[in-house]
Amino acid sequence: MEEAQRLQSIQPIVFRQLQNSFEHGRLAHAYLFEGDQGTGKAELALWFAKHMFCLNLQNEMPCEKCNNCLRITSKDHPDVVEIEPDGQSIKVDQIRALQSELAKSGFESAKKVVIIHQAEKMNSNSANSLLKFLEEPPANFMIILETQSLGKILPTIRSRCQTIHFQALSTERLQSRLESEQIPAKTAKLLANLTNSYGKAVEISKDEWFNESRDVVIQWFNYLEKNDPQAFIYVQKKLVKTFKDKTQQQFAFEMLAYFVKEKRNQVMKQNQTALKTYNYLLEEVLSASRKLEANVSFQNIAEQITLRIVFA
Repeated sequence: MEEAQRLQSIQPIVFRQLQNSFEHGRLAHAYLFEGDQGTGKAELALWFAKHMFCLNLQNEMPCEKCNNCLRITSKDHPDVVEIEPDGQSIKVDQIRALQSELAKSGFESAKKVVIIHQAEKMNSNSANSLLKFLEEPPANFMIILETQSLGKILPTIRSRCQTIHFQALSTERLQSRLESEQIPAKTAKLLANLTNSYGKAVEISKDEWFNESRDVVIQWFNYLEKNDPQAFIYVQKKLVKTFKDKTQQQFAFEMLAYFVKEKRNQVMKQNQTALKTYNYLLEEVLSASRKLEANVSFQNIAEQITLRIVFA
C-alpha cells in the first residue's frame, strides 16, 4: 500500500478517478494520459495495469508483492507491452508488430495491456495504423497512451480514448522529485519555484548558463540588500551581459523575486523593519517584470531598481 499512497500524493485526482473506474467496473479499452513530464503518467499507467493482473488485490488495489505485480514493475510481464519511440519517432512497423502480437492470445491470461510512451511521437503512418486498430479493439484489451502534447495526437485517436489530465506537480512535490535526481536541495527548491514543469526544471538544471546566471543574481541581491552602490556598477558590467534576451531577462527578475521571498520569510517574525525593506524590494521586482513585458529596456529597469533600493 505504500506505493498506492505515494502515487496518490503525486496525482490525487487521477488516482481516485482510476481507482473508482476499476472498483465500479467502468474500464475503458483506451486511455490517453496527458500531462507534463515527471507528473507520474508512466508510474500510474503501470499501477493501473497491475489491477488487471494482481493475484492478491488488497482493498481493490494491487498488492505490489505478488509475482505478477513484481514482473510488471520490472517490465518483465509478457502480457503488459510497452512501446517507446525508436529514435525520434514511433514508427509504423512498431504498431504493426503490436497488432500482430495482440492478435495472439495472452501468454498467461486472456488479457493484455499496452502502454505507448510519448505517443505524440507517432508519425502519420503509425498514428493511422493505430487508429484502425482502435476502431475494432480486441476483447480483454487495454491501451494507455501517454503524451506531453495533447494537440499532437490525432483528433480521431483522442475521440476513441478516455482522456485523463495529469496536474502539474506542487512546488514541494516537484522539489522532492528533483532532489531524487541528485539535484542539490537549494537548487531544486529554486527550480521548483521558477517552473512547475519537471521536464523544464531538469533541462534548466543541466544548462551551464543557469548556474552562472544564478550566481550573478545572488551577487546583485547581496549588493541590493546591503545598500551597496556597487549594485549599480554590477548591473552595467555583469547583469546586462549575462541576461541578453527577453526570456533570460524575465528569468533574472523571477530569480531575484525568489531570493527576496526566501530572505523575507526568514525575517518575517523577527524583524519588522527588515520585513518592510524586503516587501518593498519584492514590490519593485514584481513591477520590473511588468515593465519588461511592456518592452521597457532591461538595463533601465535594473538600474531603476538599484537606484530605488540603494539610494532611496
